[in-house]
Amino acid sequence: MTLRTAIVGLGKIARDQHVPSIAKVEGVDLVAIASRNASLDGLPSFADVNELLAAVGGEVDAVSLCTPPQGRHAQAEAALRAGKHVMLEKPPGATVSEIAPLVSLAKEKGVTLFATWHSRYASAVEPARAFLADAGIRSVHVEWKENVRKWHPNQDWIWQPGGLGVFDPGINALSIVTAILPRPIFLLRSDLFFPENRAAPIAADLEFTDALGTPVRAEFDWRETGGETWSIHVETDMGKLSLREGGKKLFIDDVLSVDEPDQEYVGLYRRFVELTKTGSLDVDLSPLQHVADAFLLGRRRAVEAFIEE
Repeated sequence: MTLRTAIVGLGKIARDQHVPSIAKVEGVDLVAIASRNASLDGLPSFADVNELLAAVGGEVDAVSLCTPPQGRHAQAEAALRAGKHVMLEKPPGATVSEIAPLVSLAKEKGVTLFATWHSRYASAVEPARAFLADAGIRSVHVEWKENVRKWHPNQDWIWQPGGLGVFDPGINALSIVTAILPRPIFLLRSDLFFPENRAAPIAADLEFTDALGTPVRAEFDWRETGGETWSIHVETDMGKLSLREGGKKLFIDDVLSVDEPDQEYVGLYRRFVELTKTGSLDVDLSPLQHVADAFLLGRRRAVEAFIEE
């Protein structure tokens, strides 16, 4: 049975990734769009998810929410109450706490809720996890740097509360780190750097550790103009592991081990199709929780510094 899916929010990520990926995955069809300012030829289009559900709800099995995280909770709730499977683009919401009611509602309705982390489906991530499962980890260093003007042109929502700022890409790195490391990490220090008159940071320097005291440092920066750096380096007793290009390439002691084409969103939709066959849930909030902790500790450090002055 084909999963008849509607996309809500036809912005850059939906056009660049979701639409072409759905076309490549067996068992899922794109049947409708809900977007305030965009449409696709040949598909019925509606202003929002409520209008879509009222008009063609019986012809839609699932909803893929590609809207900014602010306000997404209400959209997901409406779709779940209508008995639709729901896929959430990352981050799954503007806050951690708003997801729990959606999980309860999905269970009540017997439908799937899938909080996606596309970077976990990069080709080198699973081989990296397998390597680190048997390694003694000495340190981790994350470098996630890019130019905000290139990757988020004219997108003001990223600077607003809930938009996450530099953590919008940085959460991709955190989703990989939480997937490949054998033990959970927790935050020790958070330095955030805010542009003037903005509610979200443009850069962040974070320090984590785990139960064994392993040092984990993450540097996120949206001011990089010399090209993107999306890398995770792990020093181990079996050599140095490096994930580069956002998880596409894996190096062991600088020797290339994995280099495959980008199939992240294809992997997401294959996973979504499988989950919906049984109404199963896949909701891991650990990357978003780390971002919430970074904001909490970052603000606390800023207040402490102000008091000391």
